[in-house]
Amino acid sequence: MTNKSTSQTNYTAQEIEIQAAVFRRLLAHLDEHKEVQNIDLMITAGFCRNCFSKWTVSEAEKLGVKIDIDSAREQIYGMPYSQWKTNHQLPATDEQMAAFNSLQKK
Repeated sequence: MTNKSTSQTNYTAQEIEIQAAVFRRLLAHLDEHKEVQNIDLMITAGFCRNCFSKWTVSEAEKLGVKIDIDSAREQIYGMPYSQWKTNHQLPATDEQMAAFNSLQKK
């Protein structure tokens, strides 16, 4: 794969296949590590599973494809979002909220 700017859109079919496979692998990795909370991802990386859902909707729209946020979330979480929250999301600790809020002020 060549080194291209993320804003460049003229990737080869092979590059697109590789990127898609890497993304699926990332989602599988996150699925295997449900103990990693979204707030922790936001604090350390600046994005979370919900960001992936929003990006899915946004990128689909750019291609003229309509995907609603609930469908996008189900693609990312591998189940309905409400089910994931019930089964895997823990309440944020005071420390997590303080760290998250301090990042929002920047």
